[in-house]
Amino acid sequence: MERLIIATRGSQLAMWQAEYVKSELQKAFPNLTIEFEVVTATGDKILDKPLALIGGKGLFTKEIEEVMLAGRAHLAVHSLKDVPTELPEGLTLAAITKRDDIRDVFLSHKYKTIEDLPKGAVVGTTSLRRQMQLRAIRPDLCIKNLRGNVNTRLRKLAEGEYDAIILAYVGMKRLGLLESVPYHEPIDDDIMIPPSGQASLGIEIIDDPEVAKIAETLNDSDSALAAKIERDFVARLEGSCQVPIAVHAKVAEERVLVRAMVGLPDGTEILREQMEAQKEQASDLGVELADRMIKQGAKELLARAEAMAFKEERCERL
Repeated sequence: MERLIIATRGSQLAMWQAEYVKSELQKAFPNLTIEFEVVTATGDKILDKPLALIGGKGLFTKEIEEVMLAGRAHLAVHSLKDVPTELPEGLTLAAITKRDDIRDVFLSHKYKTIEDLPKGAVVGTTSLRRQMQLRAIRPDLCIKNLRGNVNTRLRKLAEGEYDAIILAYVGMKRLGLLESVPYHEPIDDDIMIPPSGQASLGIEIIDDPEVAKIAETLNDSDSALAAKIERDFVARLEGSCQVPIAVHAKVAEERVLVRAMVGLPDGTEILREQMEAQKEQASDLGVELADRMIKQGAKELLARAEAMAFKEERCERL
């Protein structure tokens, strides 16, 4: 194979990710010509509503997958957390890149930490997972929807529309934007468990042996195992953007620990569980943990959460 076309969204972060993958592939295949096919996703066009109300995670991958299936690209680079657990026929999730920092980050121009926020402070996030966990520790905060690319979100924060916002730490770090906000504090994952796939890239390819051989050089086995466990957990619960689900599998030497949390968006009811296993026996850990939580009422809880989702409150600073 002499020419590889990578499909990617055109946002600043998506292009960073695509360039990173290109540079890694060029190291392994120096004679390979690599080009980009830049695609505008529906999720990038509709910025005034929560994603789940307009279709959920697939809104960041659907157009890219259509380009691949039409023969205009061989490989796509996604933030793994945006990739649905079911893929279209003819496409495969061929590699998971080495996981980076999985934490969320607290960002503010006035306050150093979540604990420093005054009662009634306005915090921006459209993630039900973040909202649930914020509410659990600070039920007095006012949560306001936050959409747009990273720079748009940071501008809204700087203009005073929010007292603080919560984003993924890794995106801010990759774009070199952390120092642009006076107070930026990573949130310990014991306080805020990340979503499935956070901080890894998912490499989706067309069903082609040559492309698969190229893509597999990007795969990190421990990150792939963690991703499988997390994605199995979400799939078993039939989870989506419309419900708050947090899950993180940590591979440390020869053991795997997976922690998960589901609950109501207002944080009043939360179900937490964790399981641990030897690495060679951990492949089905996500399914096992989901089944354990289903027996404890997880699906019923998530059905109630879906009915509550996206009923945004009016924020009035005290």
